[in-house]
This record gives sequence, C-alpha cells and structure tokens, in this order.
Amino acid sequence: MHTALRERAAEALFEANRTRQPIPPLVETYEDIDVTDAYEIQLLTVKKWLADGRIVKGHKVGLSSAAMQRQMGVNQPDYGHLFADQFYLENMPIPLDEHIQPRLEPEIAFVLRKDLAGPYVTLPDAIDAVAYVLPSLEVVDSRIQDWRIGIVDTIADNASGGGVILGGPPRRLEGLDLRLVGCTMYRNGRIVGTGAGGAVLGSPLNSLVWLANTLGRFGVTLEAGNVILPGSVMRAIDIAPGDRVTAQFGGLGSVTAVFAGNEGAAA
Repeated sequence: MHTALRERAAEALFEANRTRQPIPPLVETYEDIDVTDAYEIQLLTVKKWLADGRIVKGHKVGLSSAAMQRQMGVNQPDYGHLFADQFYLENMPIPLDEHIQPRLEPEIAFVLRKDLAGPYVTLPDAIDAVAYVLPSLEVVDSRIQDWRIGIVDTIADNASGGGVILGGPPRRLEGLDLRLVGCTMYRNGRIVGTGAGGAVLGSPLNSLVWLANTLGRFGVTLEAGNVILPGSVMRAIDIAPGDRVTAQFGGLGSVTAVFAGNEGAAA
C-alpha cells in the first residue's frame, strides 16, 4: 500500500474520531491493505493525535480472548494506544456523545513500576515490571460503520479504543493467580456476563509479554507508570444512556462505570 494511501486512511480515521462520524471499512476502500499497512496507519493517526496535544498513558491489547475473537471474526490479538483524555473516573457520568458506537469490556489492568522493553521479554521479566493490578472497564468504540471490522480495520483504528475506567483497590501480584480470577459483570443490577483471567491468552500476564515483545520489534518501550489493558475476560456488551455497569473481580475488587443519560446526568 502506497504511503500516500496510508496517510489518506489515517486522516479519515482522525476525522471520524473528531466528528464522531464513522467511515466505511478500510478493506472496502483500499483493496490491497494488509496488517502491516494497518499498523502503519495506526501510528500515523497516533502522530496526528500527539500533534493535537494528546498524551500517551499506556497501551492495550485487543482480541486476546477466544470469545472476543469469535465476536469480531478474527484469529489473533492486536494492540493500540491509551491516551490521558480516555481515562474516566469511577462512578462519574461518562458522556456517550464522546463516542460513536461504544461497548464495554471488563479487564485486569496492569500498572508498571519499571520500563519493559522487548523483543526478548520473558514471563518473569513481565512479573517483575508490574507494580500492581486494578479491576478495570474498557470502553471500546469503532470509527468503522456498524462495527464491520476485521483484524485490519480494528488495528488501523487504534485497536477500537475508546476509554478506560479504573477501580480498586490496587493489588500486588504476590499471592494472586490471575488465571483463576473470576469476573461477574452487572448492567443496571442484572448479570450480563461472566469470565475469568485465564480467557486472556491463558493469563493476562501472557498478554503483557506478547505486547512488550510485539512493540519491542518496533523499538517501542512500555514505560514505568503506564497502564496496560491486557484484554477482556468476556464478550463486550452494548451500553446505553443511563446505564450503570459494575464488574466484580474475585480477590481483586470491583469497578463501576456510569453513563450519562439523555438529559446529561447519570440515571
């Protein structure tokens, strides 16, 4: 794919994010686009956001569970960037008009105490780099019309990132088996899904290793203080104005996201 076409695709995604108007799938507009093109388009879009004043505060792994891969029709993980303006406070109304077609996923978030640089990161390296973990909810969103995405479109679209809500309390890894951490998610008091940490590449820590090594091949380091979202433990759910969603993680705590109603206040 020619550089000029990558630039055009990045500009289309940048404008879609700015105007909240989705665009057709890139695979329909650029017939020769592939995964390499998609990551280059993501980086071009990130450069535009950085020039616009946004600040990177971490990274996310998407499509790291079999459930999410089936839901989105893909067969491999991807990654994207987390920006400071995407972090919402727990229990504070989140305006849905900042998004296009949002969904919500529960994840076990990592906060790093030291830099982690691939491409030769091992599991012990990853464990040593983690300061603590937090229960979290990720708002996933798509700048592609009607979520008609495959792996190429979601990669180019910053791994369909939308927002992050962090809960508590912070927990160190000692004594925790993240594979066995169960999650129950409630929307407006009703159970809408369950999952466990083992759904994320066998363990969320494996996802962290994959991310560090994948980014390391491009010379990108996961930095101390970064928040890392390793992927959802269950299928994403749709959200609507006025919804209140809580994810309870066994042994970790909980996190609650409240979405503003049509009148602009939480229901």
